Amino acid sequence: MLVNAADMLKQAEAGKYALGAFNTNNLEWTLAIFQAAEEAKSPLIIQCTAGAAKWMGGFKVCADMVKAAAEATGLSVPVALHLDHGNFEDCHTAIEAGFTSVMYDGSHEETFDLNLERTAEIVKLAHAKGISVEAEVGGIGGTEDGVTSNGELADPEQCRQIAELGVDFLACGIGNIHGVYPEDWAGLSFERLGEIKALTGDLPLVLHGGSGIPVDQIQKAISLGVSKINVNTDLQLVFAAATREYVEAGKDQQGKGFDPRKLLKPGRDAIVARTKELMEEFGSVNKA
Repeated sequence: MLVNAADMLKQAEAGKYALGAFNTNNLEWTLAIFQAAEEAKSPLIIQCTAGAAKWMGGFKVCADMVKAAAEATGLSVPVALHLDHGNFEDCHTAIEAGFTSVMYDGSHEETFDLNLERTAEIVKLAHAKGISVEAEVGGIGGTEDGVTSNGELADPEQCRQIAELGVDFLACGIGNIHGVYPEDWAGLSFERLGEIKALTGDLPLVLHGGSGIPVDQIQKAISLGVSKINVNTDLQLVFAAATREYVEAGKDQQGKGFDPRKLLKPGRDAIVARTKELMEEFGSVNKA
């Protein structure tokens, strides 16, 4: 049974650890992430963008797949199915499809007032159905689902205003970016994170672009109030590397090595291993 993400993130915020929010792209990804969470006994947020949902056949296909996989595998840890970087319309569609948590990313709206207005509407709609809500202030750097940002530092006062709408967790730009981090990346702004936390109290904060941030910076961010860390690129990279190694070794041409169950297994195993490593770094192991 899927749950919303509110309670698990409140516990993470109070306990000074973070939950990984791992993006899924298909059934292989979903099963691998579930296996990692079960073995690590970690609460789990599994999420997807609108683009990934489209690839899988739509929000309903994604939601039904995740629910069926959780039931079939006998998953014993709490798991939330979360929409990542949804626009206003995406949130409505995901809610109807059965997602238990949604992110309305209003950081790209024409005005902050529109972000406030639409966030308030999504909070009212989602909470009436027992669904948790993430909002965003300050664009996250890099490109996610076709939306590009330079990686702003979120305005602490705007974060306070969004927090007062009753959102369950808040993504705020602190110099983080999506995708692979460049060599000249300046690092996270812990000063800005502290300013935001001072105005938002015990509201769990979210770090997007969690792939590639040095562990010491990740753990310092957790100590300062980050309770959810998004991971997508990291798992894509280990999956690609393991699959490439299998093919370059010619294993796909040995016997029935072309069978997708054999071809995809190294990548799936790599996702399990890396997800468990990240859960350890985030401090969520044995917190289920």
